[in-house]
Amino acid sequence: MAIRDVRTPGPDDLARAWEIVRSTVPPTPLAPATDTGPALKLETFQPTGSFKVRGALSALAAVGPSDEVVTASAGNHGLGVAFAATRLGRRATVVVPGTASPAKVAALRAFDIELVQTGTSYAEAEAHALELAARGARFVSPYNDPDVVAGQATIGYELAEQTRGPLTVVCGVGGGGLASGLGLWAAERTDVRLVGVEADAAPSMAAAVRAGRQVPVEVGPTIADGIAANLEAGSVTIDLVAKHVDELVAVSEAELHAAVRYLAGERGVVAEGAGAAAAAAVLSGKVSAEGTVVAVVSGRNIALDVLARLLTSGAP
Repeated sequence: MAIRDVRTPGPDDLARAWEIVRSTVPPTPLAPATDTGPALKLETFQPTGSFKVRGALSALAAVGPSDEVVTASAGNHGLGVAFAATRLGRRATVVVPGTASPAKVAALRAFDIELVQTGTSYAEAEAHALELAARGARFVSPYNDPDVVAGQATIGYELAEQTRGPLTVVCGVGGGGLASGLGLWAAERTDVRLVGVEADAAPSMAAAVRAGRQVPVEVGPTIADGIAANLEAGSVTIDLVAKHVDELVAVSEAELHAAVRYLAGERGVVAEGAGAAAAAAVLSGKVSAEGTVVAVVSGRNIALDVLARLLTSGAP
């Protein structure tokens, strides 16, 4: 696949994203720290259950009403684009693999979008989406897109209104859109430290940062499927993470499972595996704190049977 020419977002992009996001969805709550764990930025309260709606709103607001966008997704990003398209009156096509979660496919069908199921993997769905976009639509990557990155930065602007520094902000890292956006926000401040968290099963960003470019890695099975994939070659998020994220750490499957149970049992928060990654890193002692520690709980869209098994047996 050819490397796409994607520009790096700048201050004007972040300002535009902040305007559209705060005028469309309310700020998500910040649950204060307790004796057992960190403060929690609850992106689980987003209308689609995930922070991805922020980047989707930013990206779809950047195109005209008569233009069409195309995206590929295995779940949360597609739901974000579907929500944004419906709310903003844009035309959108969401391509998902044939193996996508039936629950997420059903949720996507509830929106006024064109839904296409093809292939057996995200990579195949993405290849088809790029083919469709080549006919004249705007391709909106889940992470390798300046407007998407800018949209994710809006979490930081909300934190600025909800906290007093200094802060250590911890977030999950897959493609790096969230970490890049938060990194650009944190670059404007002197009192914020940013820690990114990968799953041991998918250290794609750490490998890319070490090499200075995308490096294919073997992706193993993980409950954190939302952050488990190889990066797009040439992704702008690689340089942004290298420049603006202070530390990258990785968590094990056992630590992810424990974090999902902790969030549900002690904090009353339902989180998917990827959504619990930041909390897992803090709870396992892998984050050195400076000031208030905030773990971004990035999504809640976990299958109920998986959650039930995690809560009762400790295994998905």
